[in-house]
Amino acid sequence: MKTSINFTILAVITFLLFGGCQQNQQNKNVEKEQTQLDINKENKRIVLDFYQQMFGDKDLSAIDKYIAPQYIQHNPAVADGAAAFKAAAAKWFEGQPKTKIDVQHIASDGDLVFIHLKNKNPDGSLKSTIDIFRLENGKIVEHWDAQQDVPKESANGHPMF
Repeated sequence: MKTSINFTILAVITFLLFGGCQQNQQNKNVEKEQTQLDINKENKRIVLDFYQQMFGDKDLSAIDKYIAPQYIQHNPAVADGAAAFKAAAAKWFEGQPKTKIDVQHIASDGDLVFIHLKNKNPDGSLKSTIDIFRLENGKIVEHWDAQQDVPKESANGHPMF
């Protein structure tokens, strides 16, 4: 009888310990997921704020605020570094009016933010732009982009936006 009671007590203690450990792990997983969601949300906000200030408002101070000095640029038309980016953008923006950025899609996965935009070419035709930014400590440190003019006719019925 005493062995049966000891076994029952041991079984209950084991169950409580295992259940508590499992609950603790579940809580840690939920906290980790929430932290990642918060990081993704903040990174998207940074990119959206940067993009509007820089490309919509044509405000070169956005580079000082959002771009790390050691910025890595994968667009072959622009050199690496925040200073090189600022010099290139100053030429692009000469005589250009402010505009509202037309974001079609934005997504974030950890330190990467993907933004899909509808842009206008100087002749008024449309262009699809996809930019990918990598962030570290709240600053943009790396950039990739792809741009494509929207054709007048498409081989399929799917819009680009």
